[in-house]
Amino acid sequence: MEYKVALTWDEEAYVWMATSEDVPGFALESGSLDALIERVKFAVPDLLDLKDTDIKINFQAERLAEVHV
Repeated sequence: MEYKVALTWDEEAYVWMATSEDVPGFALESGSLDALIERVKFAVPDLLDLKDTDIKINFQAERLAEVHV
């Protein structure tokens, strides 16, 4: 099974955030993108109570641009 995880940089908080519509209630954050990806790899199967850790996670990363009004 494949799960989509959105990775978004929050310029104001200086953290990467991970969310997923495929995993109810899923939200993580970290100051490091690499650390966040590793946490996601363990958290998704755990939250879904999956014994098979050989799942596919499709990461979609973006940085939110700072907007001045």
